[in-house]
Amino acid sequence: MGGLLWLLQWPIRALILLLVAWLPLGVEMESFSVALLSAIVIGLLGILLTWPLKLLFGPVWFVTSIGGLLSPVSLLFNFLITVVLFALAAWLIQGFRLRKGLLSAVLGALVYSVLSGIILGLLPGGDAA
Repeated sequence: MGGLLWLLQWPIRALILLLVAWLPLGVEMESFSVALLSAIVIGLLGILLTWPLKLLFGPVWFVTSIGGLLSPVSLLFNFLITVVLFALAAWLIQGFRLRKGLLSAVLGALVYSVLSGIILGLLPGGDAA
């Protein structure tokens, strides 16, 4: 995403988080400002923790996916990292709660990832990265 579109992704992701909180998934978001901060924190945690989490889960991933040959297992591990980032952001930010704990983290991360991918992918020159 270039320049302005890259900056616009954060308010869009915040709106997606508000939509996720509106759904009956157990995710609670106090306000748009909390959602915006949450979107930024999830993005920053993704930048800072994705590689360490891949190293942590790497040996298990390697064995269960037969060295990366089984794509569904690789997708599952990437999703596991997304759930960890989502839950960690909820733990760090006051006003972002997971009412049903791990279940809310899994469902919220799933819906957030899918909606972010679709909506940001529809932007001109957009990608969900």
